[in-house]
Amino acid sequence: MKVKPFKGVRPPKEWVKEVASRPYDVLNSEEARSEAEGNEKSLYHIIKPEIDFPVGKDEHDADVYEKAAENFRLFRQKGWLVQDDREMYYVYAQTMNGKTQYGIVVGAYVDDYMTGKIKKHELTRRDKEEDRMKHVRITNANLEPVFFAYPDRPELDEIVRRITSGAPEYDFVSEDGVGHHFWLVSDQKDIDAITRIFDSIPAMYIADGHHRSAAAALVGAEKARNNPNHKGDEEYNYFMAVCFPQSQLTIIDYNRLVKDLNGLTPEEFLQKLGKNFIVEPTGTEIQKPRGLHNFSIYLDGKSFSVTARPSIINDDDPIEQLDVTLTSRYILDEILGIKDLRSDKRIDFVGGIRGLGELKKRVDSGEMALAIALYPVSMKQLMDIADSGNIMPPKTTWFEPKLRSGIVIHILD
Repeated sequence: MKVKPFKGVRPPKEWVKEVASRPYDVLNSEEARSEAEGNEKSLYHIIKPEIDFPVGKDEHDADVYEKAAENFRLFRQKGWLVQDDREMYYVYAQTMNGKTQYGIVVGAYVDDYMTGKIKKHELTRRDKEEDRMKHVRITNANLEPVFFAYPDRPELDEIVRRITSGAPEYDFVSEDGVGHHFWLVSDQKDIDAITRIFDSIPAMYIADGHHRSAAAALVGAEKARNNPNHKGDEEYNYFMAVCFPQSQLTIIDYNRLVKDLNGLTPEEFLQKLGKNFIVEPTGTEIQKPRGLHNFSIYLDGKSFSVTARPSIINDDDPIEQLDVTLTSRYILDEILGIKDLRSDKRIDFVGGIRGLGELKKRVDSGEMALAIALYPVSMKQLMDIADSGNIMPPKTTWFEPKLRSGIVIHILD
């Protein structure tokens, strides 16, 4: 994998907590407006610039993108974002529930994305790609990092351990209770070693940020095509990624809620379920799934442990063995008539970070008829699927904690 250090654009220490924000795609415009209220330094003014217009403004209007570029210039003029005077790597660590994961912030090579060495496991939507491409073009920057995983390299772990034994440049806790810690990698020997070790890694995997990755790489390739003097070493040939060793990452369950039982009574639904699953009542509280191919189902105030029968499991196929595939085919499609997870309005998805109580609450309220809690996908499954060139079904993986945006930014020139 080809990576390079870069001259990051960052907030001064005293303002980092005010500038840093959640990623643009985990909240809507009104939530961003509320979170940024009274904080002129919030990065939402750049990544969600519709908040600077009256309520109801279409976030895809041309003047909204122009506002992003204007605000980015303003932040730099006011000194809320300042560019480092030399190229560096950075270490960005996050602490949640007592566990810390350590990522290296790099410039990832556009051509590695275009040729498939940076591997994806999800489909991207062209409209979402185009939205982020417009944002990258007009700001001429990767304002938000993408989240990569790489096969463990003890040599990198050792460099990171040594660097993080010193005092961090930033160290703060965001309002969601996640700790964010950030170090500069400025020693040339460390920079050269990191570049060399990444060069020996055969592939990296997009964990989170498929649309941002696609947009950043496509704009970089577009700039190369449009530059008659293109040489290949320009900054636009790289985009910003935070790269974590696979062993440090945890994928959280991504659960399903369904609005109705497709005309069935709860008893009829459970009877049909018994064809391909072993169904056992577990009381009135929804339970955590015990392992792969075991699910928890909650409906009509009752909870059930549901285990796939061996006859429907194909362990030789990385897609067919996924629990999301089994539930999609044999429950959502076959019993409930939900054919397309991307477009059907009868289904909703809830990341496990919100807890099983969220599923129970929404069924008990009458908003939803059925909840299906899934056992989370493993990093090995994700990487096996990406290696095979396959794509996971929609809404399969949920990573926490999310990377904070605005801690460091990559300029494309």
